[in-house]
Amino acid sequence: MTSTPHQLPAASTHRRGAHPPAPQLRIVGPSPKVDIDAVERAVGDMLTALGRDPHSDHLADTPRRVAHAYDELLSPRPFDLTTFPNDEGYDELVLARDIPFQSLCQHHLLPFHGVAHAGYIPQGRILGLSKLARVVELFASDLQVQERLTQQVADWLELHLAPKGVGIVLEAEHMCMSLRGVRAHGAKTLTSAVRGLIRDDPRSRQEFFALTRTNH
Repeated sequence: MTSTPHQLPAASTHRRGAHPPAPQLRIVGPSPKVDIDAVERAVGDMLTALGRDPHSDHLADTPRRVAHAYDELLSPRPFDLTTFPNDEGYDELVLARDIPFQSLCQHHLLPFHGVAHAGYIPQGRILGLSKLARVVELFASDLQVQERLTQQVADWLELHLAPKGVGIVLEAEHMCMSLRGVRAHGAKTLTSAVRGLIRDDPRSRQEFFALTRTNH
């Protein structure tokens, strides 16, 4: 189970009488460190078990490549979360649509990928728009199921922004469904998580799903 990301206050200074700087949190990914050497050995053993020769010219470097690929996929990049005072009292929906993401299905270790639509209704503070994409990436860089990933992004934004409402929709194609089993190539799975006004107020809910072009 994915743990809550660690948060480290970023150092900051400001002059007397100046507007206080925006609070920052250093967000560090929750995933454990990948043991590259152990993954290389395991991939070599798997190739042998699949009836392939891991020492052949074409496969000799495959274990190293696979180990580094998984390290990259499972290691989210740290980032600074910066929020700003909502001085204008903006209380309408803020939405970042079509944020690309990719993750790994924890059941088959095959990728799933798609787009996320992340929105919130501000209260006391607003968030830099690029950080919405960073939060999606933070939780996608793990062994995941789409349902949990959707909930984690919504819960995290609700916790750190304390907004009036949060809405998340993920649309993804799963390779474990496209390449094996029913082989339903191109089929999309949609999941959503809504909090606060976007859940409880019919007009806010309708606006959110209309702008994300999803029918809920």
